[in-house]
Amino acid sequence: MASTGTMHLHRISGSAAAFIAVFALLNSASGEEQVPLILWTSAGISLPSQFPPTSGHIVSQQELVSYLEKALTVGPQNVLLFLQDKMSVEDFTMYGGAFGNKQDSAFPNLEAALGSSSAPLVLPAVSWPASNAVIGQLQDQLETSPLYMDPETLSQLRLNASSPALLVFSLPYSIGSDMMSPKEILSGNDEMIGQVLSIMKAQSVPYTAIYTALRPSREAAALSVEAAVGGGRALLQYRGGYRERERERERQRKLKQRAGVYAPVEFKEGDKTCILMWAKGLSVKILRNGRWEEHDLTPSTFGEAVSPKLHGSSCNKTKARLVLNYENVLGHRSFKLTFAMSQRHYTVSARRWFTLDTLELAYDNMKATFNGSRNIYAPAEYSYRCQSLSSFRWPLLVPHSPKDAANQWRVAIEDFQIQGFNVSGGEFSYASDCAGFFSPGIWMGLLTSLLMVLVLTYGLHMIMQLRTMDRFDDPKGPAISVPQNE
Repeated sequence: MASTGTMHLHRISGSAAAFIAVFALLNSASGEEQVPLILWTSAGISLPSQFPPTSGHIVSQQELVSYLEKALTVGPQNVLLFLQDKMSVEDFTMYGGAFGNKQDSAFPNLEAALGSSSAPLVLPAVSWPASNAVIGQLQDQLETSPLYMDPETLSQLRLNASSPALLVFSLPYSIGSDMMSPKEILSGNDEMIGQVLSIMKAQSVPYTAIYTALRPSREAAALSVEAAVGGGRALLQYRGGYRERERERERQRKLKQRAGVYAPVEFKEGDKTCILMWAKGLSVKILRNGRWEEHDLTPSTFGEAVSPKLHGSSCNKTKARLVLNYENVLGHRSFKLTFAMSQRHYTVSARRWFTLDTLELAYDNMKATFNGSRNIYAPAEYSYRCQSLSSFRWPLLVPHSPKDAANQWRVAIEDFQIQGFNVSGGEFSYASDCAGFFSPGIWMGLLTSLLMVLVLTYGLHMIMQLRTMDRFDDPKGPAISVPQNE
């Protein structure tokens, strides 16, 4: 598995796990946080030998770019990126079936894949910023946008060995979870890797696979040589502080996710920003064989290190077009989403308004057009915002005609905001919301209250009309005689 000065990983067990542990202890002395990166190719594909760094060396971002360039220049252009939330080299030593306990390993599919690869590459220590930007590096080298996939979606996708593709599979990770242990989560991730590789093998498409993480699951200094050989009391004290820091990081990460901190899509004409668009979720569906097939465009449009292709976009004082270009969407090699906006002066309101005239889907020389000008509008100085913009549930987007191809499509945008005119400082202006002041719920509450007031008023009126008798009959005395003429 391993030789002196190099580390070619054919199986992660036994002496391999111990060897990785040595690397972890040596690397931890630097105090810099890092994550491992494993690269391999499909069976039968040979790559030029690349020697991993020496013991204790942390691979920088520039060095990682060099490793990836050498692999992708000769290797397959279909890249499978298994991107785990968190991972450290200690995960392999703890859960990789060390000391010959292969049946206890959490990585059987990964071991099998590395064993069948002719030249796997293992980098035990890659600097955290470098691993965090690996999607952007692969995107620049392959000149294609990343596609966030799962095994079920991959089974429906037909890849071409001659054209590059960057398929990203997000894998979870958790330390101290109440529901699942880290080993169970890693075993589930390994099963997903096995499913993906089986699908690629069934389609006979060569691939280059990369397994890494966005950030380390453990701090580097937590297993430093000093802590390892020092007193147990000091080690326990340090681990307690580590847990506190880990909880704080997790809290900050959740706050950022809740706030939706990623930047909007920005189109510039020269140095001036003229179109801004942001959404929490963006997806499309197509009707095929009586069932709706969905594709999520959010990861390819928004997020850190994501640069959507905007060629075809334009803007001036009266017209604005934002064109989002994608690849391999629901089986279509080319796919475009075009937001066409215009602004004009309305004499009745004595001010200028902008409207989202059409939302157009262009795919493989076909078009589907949705009209939005009747429902999607705002003052020209404002941006437009809507919590839910869709074409099928309380639709604000309607097909252009009954025979238009848009009737076979569904568009759903969550927490949508757009501005095509009068953008200042690269930020959205005051938002005009699509929800009016009197929503259906408010109208129902008002009508119900009015009905209850009417019923109460009628009841009070009836009670006030009641009159008591002015004469009463005494059962012990003579009967009261009431003359008929009275």
